[in-house]
Amino acid sequence: MTRRPTYAMVVTMRITTWLLVLSGAVLPFTANADVTLPRIFGDHMVLQRDGTVPIWGTAAPGEVITVTAGKIKGTATAGGDGKWIVKLAGLPASTVPIDVTVAGKNTITFHDVLVGDVWVCSGQSNMEFPEANEISSKDELPKSNQPQIRLFFVPKVPQKTPANEIGSTTKPLEGSWQVCTPDTLAKDGDWGGFTAVGYVFGREVNAFTHAPVGLIENCWGGMSAQSYTSFEALQANPLLKHYADDALKFQTNYDSLMTAYQAALPSWLATLDKWKQDNKDAIAAFDQWKQQAAAATAQNQPPPPKPTEPKPPAAPMDPSKNPRIPTVLYNGLVHPLIPYAIKGVIWYQGESNAGQPVEYRTLFPAMIQDWRAQWGQGDFPFLFVQLANYMKRSPDPTESSWAALREAQAKTLSLPNTGMAVTIDTGEGADIHPKDKEDVGHRLALAAMDVAYGQKVLDSGPMFKSMTVEGDKIRLTFDHIGQGLTPGVPPPHFHPGEARTVDPTLEGFAIAGADHKFVWAQAVIDGDTVVVSNAAVPTPVAVRYAWADNPANNLYNKDGLPTVPFRTDDWPVGEQIPKPTVAPATPTPK
Repeated sequence: MTRRPTYAMVVTMRITTWLLVLSGAVLPFTANADVTLPRIFGDHMVLQRDGTVPIWGTAAPGEVITVTAGKIKGTATAGGDGKWIVKLAGLPASTVPIDVTVAGKNTITFHDVLVGDVWVCSGQSNMEFPEANEISSKDELPKSNQPQIRLFFVPKVPQKTPANEIGSTTKPLEGSWQVCTPDTLAKDGDWGGFTAVGYVFGREVNAFTHAPVGLIENCWGGMSAQSYTSFEALQANPLLKHYADDALKFQTNYDSLMTAYQAALPSWLATLDKWKQDNKDAIAAFDQWKQQAAAATAQNQPPPPKPTEPKPPAAPMDPSKNPRIPTVLYNGLVHPLIPYAIKGVIWYQGESNAGQPVEYRTLFPAMIQDWRAQWGQGDFPFLFVQLANYMKRSPDPTESSWAALREAQAKTLSLPNTGMAVTIDTGEGADIHPKDKEDVGHRLALAAMDVAYGQKVLDSGPMFKSMTVEGDKIRLTFDHIGQGLTPGVPPPHFHPGEARTVDPTLEGFAIAGADHKFVWAQAVIDGDTVVVSNAAVPTPVAVRYAWADNPANNLYNKDGLPTVPFRTDDWPVGEQIPKPTVAPATPTPK
């Protein structure tokens, strides 16, 4: 009988793997071994200013390594396992490129290196969404020659155990630092370009700080937070341990899964060839339509009617490329970056966990704390995007898994050095990938000004503070009211060319009595408060605002930021939420 690996055995195997694996291959640590570094180091990189900057790699055991970055120098001796790490202290910000030299028995020099702030851009498809597809891209891409901004694509290679090097790639711009230009911003990655949210955020941070910005994109569309969390963190939490069990089961059964995949592959390839022959006309027609649609879009013309897209037979899943297993994206897309010095993280994810909103209250903070613990750089800023409005608008108040997920995100603000960009007014009901990323990046940058850079800026719309029952009405108070409360409209990027007429009637408020039955409410601004009522609820006990998948909502502060969706009750949500009616969504580009 095969013995099931224990947790201790798994950890031991990981340590062994860490010792043996670098650059995707087993390295013989001989007396003649050259100095090597992971691929996160390279020409055009940005190093983090003003703190401790680890530089690490391998060499022959006992070899003395000297690292020089500008005027800062450090040394280390490779251990018996060939590993070494130099920690440079106090690199000042530098907009003038420097060289970084790593010298042992051989010498490696990295050119055109800047010193500024490094931000990791992570999450799922709305972080992955490229600048080339953003609603303002025609105006913004020509302005994107930004030599003070540097980009790094992490290849999408999941790993069953923590890797110390990013995976291999066939895309020319992945796995290396690039100077931000229209070409590097728009012409690589699975979607055709670098993250729009990340670029807008980096552009605004650079404009504010006047320091270089390095952006590391390691997102993957459709993925869940448990895939980005380490085995140790999942194992340690009783509410999340079932994900660690799934990961361990995957590791245990990996060889048999791979054998089954390889056995199924020839049959599928034969079926695929036959499908291509049987559907060659439909495939050609669809390819022609894609070309015509692209040409029409380039000329600001409507595309021709879309034909039915031919669907090939589903391929068997290659276990080595399955990103949906818990831990595998942490292992392959996060762990290889550690301990590269960073300023912080921006994160846009949650859609794939919306079915478990109550669990996300535990999972998301656990993931953040896990990353911080693994990086060993303290509670670095972690800024995230609250889910946008999406799906069919409900005519009546109802439960919503997306609303409950947004609440879980907002609760995560209890962690230190966190910030949240509210996007309840920038979504598109029929598209899970809204094209307005300018406002998303801008609101994340506001959060960065406050959380990461210590500026006293208003980085949030009104947030519910307290409620008071006054007869048949409920009075609400708020934090972050700025210049005051006001009805508002979505930002102009979202509706270019539309009239900016403000409806003075507040929308999105619902009220309930002790029976827990919510009905739409009348809401009026009274100074810095909002008074909510409905004659059908003479004894109200609770109010909800923007509590829906795609809610009507128009309460802002006069600084132009939307109110954070909220509820005043603590009644159970999430466990028995009706499955929402999903509006047709734009498929993820491939």
